[in-house]
Amino acid sequence: MNKKRLSVPQRRIIEQCQAINFGWITFRIKHGQPDLDHPWSTRQTVKLAGGQNGPRPESSSADFELRKEQVALLTHISQLSDGARVTVEVKHGLPFLIEIEQNSQAA
Repeated sequence: MNKKRLSVPQRRIIEQCQAINFGWITFRIKHGQPDLDHPWSTRQTVKLAGGQNGPRPESSSADFELRKEQVALLTHISQLSDGARVTVEVKHGLPFLIEIEQNSQAA
């Protein structure tokens, strides 16, 4: 899977991961995609003693082959219900783990 083949919302999340390099991104799901119309947020972790704080070099590339972590993130969120809130922990510009918050309906 390549970056150019992604939808705009998918591409935006991948690019945001690369831009913050280390931190978290929180967003909602709509039709199995990141909902860019709903407010979303980022938190960046900054290493103080000369760590890699800038964006990943590939973030400016128009196209590249996605890594397995990126594919796994997109595959997993594509299966979530509308309105689910997802927080992605990002390490080295790649999704590392996700937390999913969903409303349950009373039986």
